[in-house]
Amino acid sequence: MREGLTDPGRLSPSLKTWVPAVAASILLAWAAAAHPSVDPTILAPGETTLGSPFLVYISSAEPLEEVSLFWEGKELDLEMEAAGEGCEAMALLGTDVGGSKPGVKTLEISYSRDGKPASVSRQVNVAEVEYPSEKLTLPETMITPPKELLERIGRERHESARALSTVTPARLWAIPMVRPVGGVITSPYGFRRILNGQPRAPHRGVDYRAAEGTPVKAAADGRVILSADHYFAGRCVYLDHGGGVVSLYLHLSSRLVEEGDVVTAGDVIGLSGRSGRVTGPHLHFGLCLQGMMVNPEPLLGR
Repeated sequence: MREGLTDPGRLSPSLKTWVPAVAASILLAWAAAAHPSVDPTILAPGETTLGSPFLVYISSAEPLEEVSLFWEGKELDLEMEAAGEGCEAMALLGTDVGGSKPGVKTLEISYSRDGKPASVSRQVNVAEVEYPSEKLTLPETMITPPKELLERIGRERHESARALSTVTPARLWAIPMVRPVGGVITSPYGFRRILNGQPRAPHRGVDYRAAEGTPVKAAADGRVILSADHYFAGRCVYLDHGGGVVSLYLHLSSRLVEEGDVVTAGDVIGLSGRSGRVTGPHLHFGLCLQGMMVNPEPLLGR
């Protein structure tokens, strides 16, 4: 198991319960080595809330092959790590305030053992959350951009979508993740925004107060998959952390990394600013899990 997953003092309150849970599952896996069971051990919450991330832990006393996880219509191939004579893996999943619906959902894990396919499933109840709303006033050109910029904006949206859909098998992330800046939250995840009197999509990231030029840190080990200057997002950096986990850092004054660069958790990847569609200097930080923009706050260290 990765070092960053074993220090309960560093975990946010909502994830501290996972440390004893994961430890217990490891003990179960050891016990299963002496008394093999039919199914692998699966740890997943029975309940969560709309927009919240959650951890899934899988362990087996015996090697597993072709392990895949199915959640919200998407498939994630898991890279199992050796654990004694067996194996284990972790995945981060969640739902998106911008498109997911509350209700009971099925988490399914398929695998092959000794050439024989099998699967197990868990039910996860996703509860509704009433997020507050906020009103913002922006220049009209930022709400309705000039026609001559529409082609550029469309191209940039395609670049962002491509980056957010990145899925690489090796898990590089660890919990807790590094807090990118130390500023207070000025606009939390899920806020329903009204821009110049027009209702807009909910806020699918977190805004932190950060004076222009504040160093912005990588939330976890990863690789730069996008470093660009966009009309709405301004100067931005996207990092792939493996397992379908992608973090994004928007409105920078300076980008200090380029596509293909490999970074370590805590590395400075840029400086905060006020580029793009903003009302003042800050950092917009987002976390995407298999295409779902979730609230990153529960996963960040103090």
